[in-house]
Amino acid sequence: MNVCYKVHISGKVQGVYFRSSAQQQAIDYSISGYARNLSNGDVEVLLCGEQSNIDNMLAWLAHGPEQAEVDSIDYEQVARQEHHFFSIG
Repeated sequence: MNVCYKVHISGKVQGVYFRSSAQQQAIDYSISGYARNLSNGDVEVLLCGEQSNIDNMLAWLAHGPEQAEVDSIDYEQVARQEHHFFSIG
């Protein structure tokens, strides 16, 4: 069963290829949704897919790509949304 989570990542997460790396991970885990920069320097990610794949993606988001310095990650399950791919906004 597919579920969706909205994730908020804080730290040094802009300008370090966080979104494009998240997109590649999402593709690898068959997850749809998006990653976008927020005006305060954080990143917001929407993940939709199988729960086990979401769990793996959340674990990856907790540290992000090599250049990132994740200070915190908050997430909540949200209403299921229909996305056909993982986009960067």
